[in-house]
Amino acid sequence: MSLADFTYEDVGATRKAGHCPEGFHPLHVRTRIGEGEEVFRRASRALFSWEMHRAVGLGITTDAERATEGADVTVTLGGVLKAPCRVVWTLEESRSTGWAYGTLPGHPECGEEAFVINRTGDGTVWLTITAFSRPAKWYTRAGGPAARGLQHAYARRCGAVLRKLCAAEEEL
Repeated sequence: MSLADFTYEDVGATRKAGHCPEGFHPLHVRTRIGEGEEVFRRASRALFSWEMHRAVGLGITTDAERATEGADVTVTLGGVLKAPCRVVWTLEESRSTGWAYGTLPGHPECGEEAFVINRTGDGTVWLTITAFSRPAKWYTRAGGPAARGLQHAYARRCGAVLRKLCAAEEEL
């Protein structure tokens, strides 16, 4: 994976808790998904298989069946806005799973976004989305705070959709 392809320098920085490179806007949204090992497994499957992203209503174009380091993915909104990304890291541990992707040329933003699922000691399952970004296109610059508001709304929607996906499986 060539770091030269990315539109920002601090590739992999979402691994560092609380880190936001200078000149970027941070994002941190945490959503309770449910409880128990099965919810954790289901949430992890939905995250790694792109199911959560598709259920949010995004188009996902990739040759990778699951999120793996180095996988290229283009996220499409409304069939019009295309956002090319590459998975920069993955995490698969007994109580924590997730991955992050970074922006490639053509993405309307510049930065990185991480999606991590944790199962705490009491069994509660959480989705935490962290990111740092700044505008890369004239229309995201023009959007200013409204564009950042949309990013927060998207992160909250991911949590709500993942919670529904996991609850639907429990009801079966």
